[in-house]
Amino acid sequence: MNNVVLVGRAGQDPEMKYFESGKVKTTFSVAVNRWDSKVKEEVTDWFSVEFWDKIAEVAGEYVKKGKLVAIDGRLIASKWADPSGITKERFIVRANNLRLLGGRND
Repeated sequence: MNNVVLVGRAGQDPEMKYFESGKVKTTFSVAVNRWDSKVKEEVTDWFSVEFWDKIAEVAGEYVKKGKLVAIDGRLIASKWADPSGITKERFIVRANNLRLLGGRND
């Protein structure tokens, strides 16, 4: 089962891209705090999140930097070769749902 649920704050305003096919993609990062018992303090994990189609338009319009959001989706791997030929990999949360949390002024 590949299921990711995040509750955290948007790290920056979303970036929207429109494609000739009519598809829309919105991306931004999410900061999620967790307790680390080894260092006995909260630490922040950063996640790259992407939305497609209608939910991408909603995310692009309503999410702002610092806004508290809940996201669920699945983890995907992105692989590429850097200019020196070394294979790189990063993981992205491809989101299916978005909930805006907090108050109007949040």
